[in-house]
Amino acid sequence: MTLIRNLQGCLLLAPLAAMALAPAYAQDSGRASSISEALAASKPIFALRLRYEGVAQDGLANDADAVTWRARAGLETGTWKDTSFLIDFDLIEDLVDDFNSTINGKTAYPVVPDPSTAELNRLQITNTSIPDTRLTIGRQRIILDDARFVGNVGWRQNEQTFDAVRAINSSLGDLVIDVAYVAQVNRIFGEDSAQGRFTGDSYLVNISRPTPIGRVTGFAYLVDVEEGGGANSSQTYGVRLAGDTPLGGGKLAYVGSYATQSDYGSSNLAYEAPYYLASATYSQAGFSFGLGYEVLGGDTARGFSTPLATLHAYQGWADKFLGTPAAGIEDLYGSAGYTFGDVGPLKGLKLTAIYHDFSAETLSQDYGTELDRR
Repeated sequence: MTLIRNLQGCLLLAPLAAMALAPAYAQDSGRASSISEALAASKPIFALRLRYEGVAQDGLANDADAVTWRARAGLETGTWKDTSFLIDFDLIEDLVDDFNSTINGKTAYPVVPDPSTAELNRLQITNTSIPDTRLTIGRQRIILDDARFVGNVGWRQNEQTFDAVRAINSSLGDLVIDVAYVAQVNRIFGEDSAQGRFTGDSYLVNISRPTPIGRVTGFAYLVDVEEGGGANSSQTYGVRLAGDTPLGGGKLAYVGSYATQSDYGSSNLAYEAPYYLASATYSQAGFSFGLGYEVLGGDTARGFSTPLATLHAYQGWADKFLGTPAAGIEDLYGSAGYTFGDVGPLKGLKLTAIYHDFSAETLSQDYGTELDRR
């Protein structure tokens, strides 16, 4: 739509305009006194990452071996009149290309969605002129809670970013109100892929506050995606509790969540589906043990959908359930891990194993099991 394309252009131009037109009433104490000082105080952004992923998949003659590297470079300016500017770019290339990147045509190999690309990662302006409020405009990273519904998919080389206007307000004490309007989602597949962009008018609302038993969050995610005939459009409303407590010399961390989802916006489906999560993890002296039960419901039309999530972190690292079956999915899982303490080069190293048992939510159907180790 022309309106959306124009808005995207405004989002990308806004940082330059706002840096020059920051409100005169902003407090400058401890900040740069001019644009030139703000630019002189800029901090460089530079990072290199080398990544290997191997995949063996039944039904394909070849195993995937993907060795890719990413260079991320940019800068973040100092603050002038409560306003700062950030820009960074990603360059992603492969060293070993025996894999299907989704755009390289190597369909005889399993998919490893780390395509070669060179593109803008973030371009944003941040302003804190309004008391207790942080306003960010432009292409930015958004991670809400544990990224189960909205995240940056940082596991992949090309992270997911959002062309958005986002405001975070804490003027009501411990209550944090986080709202965003999203015009475009820049997905991990890159700008050369037909799957690389989600466009539409989406609204994200996340309101939370701490309590004696943990952080309580209420959320509403109204996602409208034009691509695919609206198949990824939905409205989700839910609550979440996350906390921890000392127990027997260690710590017990727990999470509980409930949500309901239905069709929204450009969706061509009519459906309703629930979401449930209950998990607990006990940790002591470097060891951790966890148990969880997550349900993404379904009906005859479709299953509960989380298209903006960091999906790889959930329902198994083999990524077999990035899209929820229409019959839904129940995931009963257990985990065990060990984190090394101050042991020379092993300091901070974490070993983890997770076992999943998958089944349908609305049918008596077993999807199978999965054991993940790293």
